[in-house]
Amino acid sequence: MLRMIIYRLLLIIPVGLVLVSFLFALFHLIPGDPAQLMAGDNAPEELVQAIRQAYGFDQPVHIQYWNYLIRVLQGDLGVSTYSREPVIDVVWPRVINTAQLAGLAMLFAIVISLILGCISAMFWNHPVDKSVTVFSLVGICTPVFVSGLIAIYFFSVYLGWLPIGGKATWKHYILPVVTLGAYQAAMFTRMVRSCMVDALGRDFIVTARAKGVAERLVVFKHALRNALLPIITLFGLGLGHTLGGSVVTETIFNWPGLGRLMVDSILTRDLPVTQGAIQIFAAIFIAVNLIVDVLYAWVDPRIRYD
Repeated sequence: MLRMIIYRLLLIIPVGLVLVSFLFALFHLIPGDPAQLMAGDNAPEELVQAIRQAYGFDQPVHIQYWNYLIRVLQGDLGVSTYSREPVIDVVWPRVINTAQLAGLAMLFAIVISLILGCISAMFWNHPVDKSVTVFSLVGICTPVFVSGLIAIYFFSVYLGWLPIGGKATWKHYILPVVTLGAYQAAMFTRMVRSCMVDALGRDFIVTARAKGVAERLVVFKHALRNALLPIITLFGLGLGHTLGGSVVTETIFNWPGLGRLMVDSILTRDLPVTQGAIQIFAAIFIAVNLIVDVLYAWVDPRIRYD
């Protein structure tokens, strides 16, 4: 296990190098002078030239690439061309807000999908199973921005129960978390149901029932444990989709997270902030994949990474 973790950590080096190189190339291929953006449209040429020299924009491309790579390795993501603040100071508070939103949404999705998926499998081909299937299909076919707008109209505008946007109180969490988590819950429920139906038909389940084991133990201890492997894979991928969906959700509900920061930085052509946000997203994806691999071996001891 330790060997596998070390190996995966070493793989981060070439993956990170490719990502940093791609972002650097993207920064230089996009039309526009970063020094001019930092100085402003009506700034004198002397100021633009001074900024270009101060930030090294006048140096050869390979020198700029090397300096950029060294800064990234030191945790320096540059300076925002819009606010003039260090990118890490702009991005980090938004990372925490997005982590809260995505974490609560994933927790909501996991709990709902495990409950509904197990119930659906227990009552396979019954009205309960068909009702859960309809719920899942409706949730999968409904985009996040549609469900978000419907939730705002019904719960905020029509009923007036919940605030439309922001992050001031616990009530502000409800709509974004449920909206972002409902789509994942619908997809997870289908996978949990499928895996549980397969697991409940195995011989060891028949043996457990023949021995008089309580049905709840058969379902939630024996069957669910053996069905977790593909479910964990989906949960790991689902976290990536949740982070991606947070861009839309944060924009709809005015949530001060990393996704909304990316949208704002693109609109203001704040390329250093955009680069920093993408790098943070990539680091989270890599960490999630590593955690999923570790959970594989924990759930199924037969799995060994050589």
